[in-house]
Amino acid sequence: MSNPPAVRPSILHLPAGDWATVLDCLCARFPAIDRDTWLARMARGRVLDGEGRALGPAHPYREGLRVQYFREVADETPIPFEEGVLHVDEHLVVADKPHFLPVMPAGEYVEQTLQARLMRRLGNPHLVPLHRIDRHTAGLVLFSANPASRGRYQALFRERRIAKRYEAIAPALPDLVFPLTRATRLAPGEPFFRMQEVAGEANTETRIEVLERRGPWWRYALFPVTGKKHQLRVHLAALGAPICHDGFYPELRDRPEDPDDYARPLQLLARELAFVDPLSGAPRQFVSRLQLRFPEA
Repeated sequence: MSNPPAVRPSILHLPAGDWATVLDCLCARFPAIDRDTWLARMARGRVLDGEGRALGPAHPYREGLRVQYFREVADETPIPFEEGVLHVDEHLVVADKPHFLPVMPAGEYVEQTLQARLMRRLGNPHLVPLHRIDRHTAGLVLFSANPASRGRYQALFRERRIAKRYEAIAPALPDLVFPLTRATRLAPGEPFFRMQEVAGEANTETRIEVLERRGPWWRYALFPVTGKKHQLRVHLAALGAPICHDGFYPELRDRPEDPDDYARPLQLLARELAFVDPLSGAPRQFVSRLQLRFPEA
């Protein structure tokens, strides 16, 4: 029997029904996963009870039984970029995420995620990201390494007590005066994975500065006060400066199911995180080692 993969299991409390076995219940609950797949997972110790004991095909069904199972993706495509680890201590791990790598398991990504890679690399099954950045964005991600202190660090983000600085390469905006603040209302757009600015009270705010000018392309510093999905991408696109290689804004050119073009990474980087440590009271600052690239002339 193989060891479980380096990802956290999904949890299911078995619903009411008249199934004979846990296997029967799982097959009915998840019709997209065939019976042979569940049998294979059980044979490899990927289906467990609440105490972490392996469940076999004949294990009797019981309403409310806590079942842990590990998501798997057949033939998961490797992402050919390596994460960097900038800091490790008892409570925190700070990583540099490359472009194209998801932070957490979702959809077609399970093992090829920053969380799973760090769990394997550091041997810590308790790693949980304290925030997220888009799969197409590179840069800093802060992980909780200790469940006992996790809530204290989560509060930094919830209460906006952490300063975040991003950088982006985008077209020049010579007619605007910087620094400037973009404060608008964002809502889901079409298709469902896009966001859009709509009328109404602002629920997002970004301060924007210019760091470097190279002809038609500028390097911007972005300071998000709020953290809505795609906020920085939408705000720059709305100003007339869509981020270099952005296939979602302002027009949809790339769809999530399209193959990644590794030669055209989104030029958006989570550059810096700064905060007062809630345990020690000391100021802390982390800066990404990654760099953005101006388009070739």
